[in-house]
Amino acid sequence: MASLHDEGRIYNVLFLCTGNSARSILAEAILNNEGGERFRAFSAGSMPKGEPHSHALALLNKLGLPTDGLRSKSWDEFEGDSAPDLDFVFTVCDNAASETCPVWLGQPMQAHWGIPDPAAVEGTDAEISYAFADAYRMMRNRISIFINLPIETLDRLALKSSLDDIGAMADQDEGQAE
Repeated sequence: MASLHDEGRIYNVLFLCTGNSARSILAEAILNNEGGERFRAFSAGSMPKGEPHSHALALLNKLGLPTDGLRSKSWDEFEGDSAPDLDFVFTVCDNAASETCPVWLGQPMQAHWGIPDPAAVEGTDAEISYAFADAYRMMRNRISIFINLPIETLDRLALKSSLDDIGAMADQDEGQAE
């Protein structure tokens, strides 16, 4: 794997969640849209639902983000020789402690960016849509900070601290309007 300090390189980022139908799908779409030529995002789950949540796809379509190629898949696809070399792995489930993640080859930087699960919200269509919009907003805020980090100039300890700080934004995010 290339060094995180190689200028001009593309960073591979994997977003993990249990079902890979909502939060991780949103994160993959956001980073692939906003990460320019610096980042390539993927998503996966420990127990994938089999397809992205309809509200996630509807929101992304409404916002004009591409949804082609988004699918719910197992994290097993990111193990082994044919898998992309990962630079960053972010868990986005609000309770990732209950799952044991695989050991990723190449020792990617890892952090937990817990966001409440919009797919777990019950209520009216409007309430569910709001939950997805709120999860999108929180994820977009984190990704915006992440893509603006001076990755090439930070040592691993400073970078890890920055990634953890981004994940700790949860309390600040709750309930804020964009």
